[in-house]
Amino acid sequence: MPYKEKETIKLFYSIGEVAKMFDVNASLIRFWEKEFEVIDPKKNKKGNRLFTQKDVDNFYIIYNLVKERGYTLEGAKQKIKGDKKGAETNAEMIKSLNQVRQFLLDIKKEL
Repeated sequence: MPYKEKETIKLFYSIGEVAKMFDVNASLIRFWEKEFEVIDPKKNKKGNRLFTQKDVDNFYIIYNLVKERGYTLEGAKQKIKGDKKGAETNAEMIKSLNQVRQFLLDIKKEL
C-alpha cells in the first residue's frame, strides 16, 4: 500500500489568512473580534493575533448571519447568544450547499 500523506491541520491562523478565507479586510476581522465574545484569538509575544479553528468556525457563523443573511450586528449577537446551535446548523448547511454547487459547476466545466 503506497504511503498516503496526511492532510496538515493548522492549529492557528493569522489575521491575514482568516481575512483571505472570507475575502474581507483584516480591519473587519479585528472589528468583529471586538464586537463578538465568541472570537477569542491568542496573541503571540509580538501581539499578532492567532486564531484557532474554533474562531474560524465562529467567523463563518458571523459572516453567514451578517453578510449573507443581512442581520445587523446586534441581531447577529442575539442570534448567537440565544440560538448558537441553530446558527451553526444553518451556516454548516449553507457551506455544504456551496460545496455541492462548486462540485456541480466543476463537472459542468468538464463537459
